[in-house]
Amino acid sequence: MSASEIGLIELEPETVKAMLDSGEAVLVDVREDEEFAEAHIEGSILSPMSDFEVETWPSFPGRKVIISCLGGVRSAAVARKLIASGQGWAIHLKGGLNAWRDAGLPTISQA
Repeated sequence: MSASEIGLIELEPETVKAMLDSGEAVLVDVREDEEFAEAHIEGSILSPMSDFEVETWPSFPGRKVIISCLGGVRSAAVARKLIASGQGWAIHLKGGLNAWRDAGLPTISQA
């Protein structure tokens, strides 16, 4: 991990699921509307990267926010923006929705 990545915390899908199930964390999906409708992790909240603003980024007092996308690239980019804005650290789902599915974890579809 390089010094510039110091505040980026990557979690495996199983860890994220346990944190969501316990109510310790909230998952924020930074993909676009169409992608989210196609498949997403139950209980996740959509906040597209294309609309990202530090000022309007969702916060949940008392709960950790975990960022998710399809493969982990966009979520890491949003995490870096949050860290650059002065937030000490940010958590993302390593490998995104693809890794979640590869781990055999469920998704839901609105399609």
